[in-house]
Amino acid sequence: MKLFVSGLINVETNLKIRSFPVTYYPIDYPFFGINSTVSGVGYNISKAVKTLGDEVVFASLIGKDNEAQRIINELDDKGVSRNCVFDYLDRTPVSVVLYEPGSGGRRQIYCDLKDIQDHTYGDAKSVFDAIERSDMCVLCNINFNRSLLPIAKAAGKTIATDVHVLSDIFDPFNRDFMSYADILFLSDEEILGSPRDFLEKLKNEYSAKIIVIGLGSDGVIMYERAYDAYTELPAVDLGGVVNTVGAGDALFSAFIHYYNRCGALEAIKKAEIFTALKIRHDGGSVGFSTEEQVEEIYRTYKF
Repeated sequence: MKLFVSGLINVETNLKIRSFPVTYYPIDYPFFGINSTVSGVGYNISKAVKTLGDEVVFASLIGKDNEAQRIINELDDKGVSRNCVFDYLDRTPVSVVLYEPGSGGRRQIYCDLKDIQDHTYGDAKSVFDAIERSDMCVLCNINFNRSLLPIAKAAGKTIATDVHVLSDIFDPFNRDFMSYADILFLSDEEILGSPRDFLEKLKNEYSAKIIVIGLGSDGVIMYERAYDAYTELPAVDLGGVVNTVGAGDALFSAFIHYYNRCGALEAIKKAEIFTALKIRHDGGSVGFSTEEQVEEIYRTYKF
């Protein structure tokens, strides 16, 4: 499958802490507990689906600083084209993730977007051409993708997006993304009340064919409009959880990869396996499995 993926890429630093809440002390020495990688939702998705075997065109915005050069080196090393990655920003976004080992992967994320929300792709022909050639457009919920939503829809492309943390179905920042989405993902982390009730409101307000709410360690709940059906699945537990940062990106990515191959139910099951394997690693863009590794577990795992 040919995917156009547009979203954030940044330099991410993961810090292993003793516990939440963080107690003040002037200095600590977490040997091998600080890990810096190239990450960001858009890049995580691109790397994940590429690992699973899809053809990907990745688009994003970076700066002209040292962090941008690190990103360029990473993209070149991983064989990801930079034709749709533009250095329009004053500085490249960065993030810091605090995570507590042995806690089921609890984490706290600090994301400094710099001036990225003030920029767009403008009239970049390479972006529009990539949309036209794609089978599906994955448009992450960031400002520079807002103008791409009607372009992708007019081109007849399936649009997939993840709005992450949501507490209001009319959220003004995310409403455009939810309105255009054919496949819509989000987390339950700030939902007040029942995720099932929240999902019911979403499907009544928006036209997405598939809506999935990730429930963390409790699994997922999914709505399929074609059957007017709800499916709830417990999380896949393979043990060895290190850091849950990027778990939602992994679930979303694997579902996109499998959806057109085997339908929504099998896709979400395989996506849960992909995610369970991913969170055994430290960092949002590491720990992605191949199709063969997922299939090996899927054949024997009891859902």
